Amino acid sequence: MYLCVSEKNFSTAQFLYNIPHYKTENVLNIYLSIIFNALIYLTMRFLPILSGPFLAIFLIIFFDLDPQNPRVTYMAAIAIWMAVWWITQAIPLAATSLLPIVFFPVFGIMDGKDVAPLYYNYIIFLFIGGFIMALAMERWNLHKRIAINVLLTVGSNPSSILFGFMLSTAFLSMWISNTATTMMMIPIALAVVSKLEASFDNENLKPFITGLFLSIAYSASLGGVATIVGTPPNLAFARIFSITFPNAPEISFAQWMFFAFPISFVFLFVVWWVIKLFYFRNLPMSKIEPDIFKKELKILGPRSYEETVVFISFITLVVLWIFRADIIFGNFIIPGWSRPFTYSNYINDGTVAVFIALILFIWPARNSKDKIMNWETASRLPWNVILLFGGGFALAQGFKDSGLSYWVGEQLAGLEAVSPVILVMIIITMLVFLTELTSNTGSAEIFLPILAAIAVQLKVNPLFFMIPATIACSFAFMIPVATPPNALIFGTNRIDIKDMARTGIWLNIAGIILITLAIIFIGQFIFGIELSEFPDWATK
Repeated sequence: MYLCVSEKNFSTAQFLYNIPHYKTENVLNIYLSIIFNALIYLTMRFLPILSGPFLAIFLIIFFDLDPQNPRVTYMAAIAIWMAVWWITQAIPLAATSLLPIVFFPVFGIMDGKDVAPLYYNYIIFLFIGGFIMALAMERWNLHKRIAINVLLTVGSNPSSILFGFMLSTAFLSMWISNTATTMMMIPIALAVVSKLEASFDNENLKPFITGLFLSIAYSASLGGVATIVGTPPNLAFARIFSITFPNAPEISFAQWMFFAFPISFVFLFVVWWVIKLFYFRNLPMSKIEPDIFKKELKILGPRSYEETVVFISFITLVVLWIFRADIIFGNFIIPGWSRPFTYSNYINDGTVAVFIALILFIWPARNSKDKIMNWETASRLPWNVILLFGGGFALAQGFKDSGLSYWVGEQLAGLEAVSPVILVMIIITMLVFLTELTSNTGSAEIFLPILAAIAVQLKVNPLFFMIPATIACSFAFMIPVATPPNALIFGTNRIDIKDMARTGIWLNIAGIILITLAIIFIGQFIFGIELSEFPDWATK
């Protein structure tokens, strides 16, 4: 026992030394208890890591999904492995995304030379260009000025202040990451709360504080839905769709915005109404002095030259995105600015994003040798998210090349008797509640290739399943781990989890209904989705 007799663990050594003096049955119970606790510890620590490869090996050994094509089984095994690690977060999500680079070539699913380019494509550069613009806004505090000016404009009663916070948060998260937007809005909200706490009883203020912070979290998620660059699941959808259906028309920035922005805007009012109903009754104040926001604006000082340059660049980027391709409203067409170019079909939204980003690196800042954007700031790009995208894109291509998509579709042939409307509502419901517990990007990347296969088998336009599923991945409002904004707001210690849960459950249900109605009525107009017709591009 001399190995255990350091001063730190002397009591443990003494305990082990005295074990032989106990009765035999007591000694046995003690040893069994130690072994049992050790097994529990090891299981809890390593089960998430081991469960992924264990399930993959189990599937390969005991199942042969397609005797004529063993790659189907291998691909299913890798997909299950990635799904388990993404859901349990056994290792970092970005690290899990690297599995296809190793195992696709090993199991003959894809050549390693073909897998690698999937991790960098035009969607990745759309994300990079858009994020560089967001970082430029943050660097020169343009995002704060926008938010504070909105709050000064909307009014000073509690309902107006609530709507101002929601509008500011949603607008910014259309272009900046949901996480960054939430982190920027929290200090402004805390300033308002601190001012009120100095004048009113904390207990009476609690409902207002709870509603205000919940509104920030929910608005950040809703704003991200509105644009293709607003949140990672949207970008994941765009690339997975193009991989699975290479002959399909491109989903442009404008198309997505025309469809998703109305959903985001309408639901913003739903959230505003629900929070008012739950938390804004019998408030101790009828008005909030705007001095709080004026003070924040004064701290920012006058608008700088750099802010003006970033603002003009931002507006230019949005206009170029919206009007790049032709915008079609029935028989009326607004020609896109790219049409005069000889190779107009070569220009995509990623091209535009990188072009504006390069201008920011070139344009000089005033009274400084620096430029509007420098690499020190740009290095804050979330490279882990880029790898996560790449893993999802590789997974989608593997589904297609291995034949697993076709096999999944065959197994679900029995669903032909079920109405597509019922199916889409089931899909939305499943993903809304699944995303409460898992990464929203991981959920999108796991299920979108499967939904594409189901749509082809059922002869339903794949967009009818894939678009609402993508949006559903951002409609998780019940618990802190569901989305980064939820987690950040919960981390302020200003809300209780029971308040988030009881508010979020009603918003989840409302979201399921709204997304279903949107894809049925607006989807037909924006994306040309006809339930009675199966597009030619889905069969090629």
